[in-house]
Amino acid sequence: MYQYSENDQNLIEQRVAQFRGQTQRFLDGELSADEFRALRLMNGLYLQTHAPMLRVAVPYGLLASRQLRMLAHIAREYDQGYCHFTTRQNVQYNWPQLERVPDILADLATVQMHAIQTSGNCLRNTTSDHLAGVAPDELEDPRPYCEIIRQWTTLHPEFAFLPRKFKIAVSGSERDRAAVQVHDIGVYLVKNPAGEIGFRVLAGGGLGRTPIIGQTVRPFLEKKHLLSYLEAILRVYNLHGRRDNKYKARIKILVKEIGLQRFTQLVEQEWLRIKDGLELSEQRMEEFKAHFVQPPYAADAALDQGWKAEAEQDAAFSNWLRQNTAEHRIPGYRVVFVSLKAPGVAPGDITAEQLDALADLADQYSFGEARSTHRQNLVLADVKQGDLPALWRKLADLSLATPNIGAVTDMICCPGLDFCSLANAGSIGVAKEIHAAVEDIDYQHDLGDIKINISGCMNGCAHQSVGHIGILGVDKKGEEWYQITLGGSSENEAALGERLGPAVDRERIVGAVHEILRVYVLQRAEEESFLQTVNRIGLEPFKEKVYASH
Repeated sequence: MYQYSENDQNLIEQRVAQFRGQTQRFLDGELSADEFRALRLMNGLYLQTHAPMLRVAVPYGLLASRQLRMLAHIAREYDQGYCHFTTRQNVQYNWPQLERVPDILADLATVQMHAIQTSGNCLRNTTSDHLAGVAPDELEDPRPYCEIIRQWTTLHPEFAFLPRKFKIAVSGSERDRAAVQVHDIGVYLVKNPAGEIGFRVLAGGGLGRTPIIGQTVRPFLEKKHLLSYLEAILRVYNLHGRRDNKYKARIKILVKEIGLQRFTQLVEQEWLRIKDGLELSEQRMEEFKAHFVQPPYAADAALDQGWKAEAEQDAAFSNWLRQNTAEHRIPGYRVVFVSLKAPGVAPGDITAEQLDALADLADQYSFGEARSTHRQNLVLADVKQGDLPALWRKLADLSLATPNIGAVTDMICCPGLDFCSLANAGSIGVAKEIHAAVEDIDYQHDLGDIKINISGCMNGCAHQSVGHIGILGVDKKGEEWYQITLGGSSENEAALGERLGPAVDRERIVGAVHEILRVYVLQRAEEESFLQTVNRIGLEPFKEKVYASH
């Protein structure tokens, strides 16, 4: 993974000192709340319902074991013993004291972490495929390009105060695991007819209250022009994006209003003007690639077959193996998913004790690294197949081995009313009740891949618009109600879910989900997924059951 240079380290330490002074001036009454607001947002600090919330950047989801231990330390020392992983691969703390936030940032800086640009109208954390570098379907590792983008976006003076927040995702695989098409800018590594690898660039995607799928603005871009083309897009957006209405200020609205053709024309004109001054040399790209070299895989790892016998003898291990591990590009290795979706736990939450233990497991089994995913789980990406039984037992002891990755209980969930001051309805409680309603493991696995996303308000932090089953909390005269959408997807064939019908109240939402699952079981063809069934039969059969008695 990328290691900070002396300049990198100096930059974040100076930023910590700067914010410490700003925070003290606010506490002393020298800065007003409005003056402090922009300063705290640029350092990842929100004011939530019960306490401040601090969001920590995890660039493209990559974490070293020392960083996991620091996250555990902060959870214990400054919070209530746990933290929360988000859909943007970041970490959030929900209970820090404002006056201690500079101390948290100082501690983060000791392990090359920070909270810069994790909130506010700026360029946010660049995200990527959580299987980058190990996926068998990968054309090329996208992480070096993510790091190039990260460094370019960090404290970029021209884009410090954009019309609204701005998000970029990069993928190098055939299968999109990074939700590239629902980002402000999406970047795919692709191969042209001549066999050259470059980028397909999309723009204008986004979720929230106006979900839109991004569109291709350039089918093929040479690697050397990556930054100049992204800069051209940002300049067009910064100049033409609306600032009079925050709900219409995202780039997706700009592209929709002026049209893809006109938007592309403006970008191309700006790009031709600036591209020569921002060209990436082959040497510079190789320098970044050197930070992401292959770890020292064991040449004889594929020879160990003892784990297969254990899988045949132990149904629980076999279940976990099937559900929570994935193919690795190196023979003899597997990717292991660490489920943060145990029964009764808020999706994405992890305790300090679990983080410390996971750091030890990363050191022992996965070259000292872990990753965060878009679905609020973690990954140990480089596990020898012979170590799988021992690792499974240790994860199970930590309640991190629930065999539900990709299953119906592997839900994305925002904090909702439990924490967020913007929420209209609860999310965590609904997720727990759905989990309890379908907790039978065999039933979950029989249902197959079903993605349920639950958001407590129109901001859509849990991406309900692209959930196979999307649940959106709405307020009706002070009461919690929920709109349901079906058929969404954030993968290759990205799609926005269609609204099923009127919102249902809090007492009926779990039952409604159960009815939807029952319709699927009764109506599906052999080997047909939930999405395939929805697309084939439409919404009417689901409507009939959900609204039958109302």
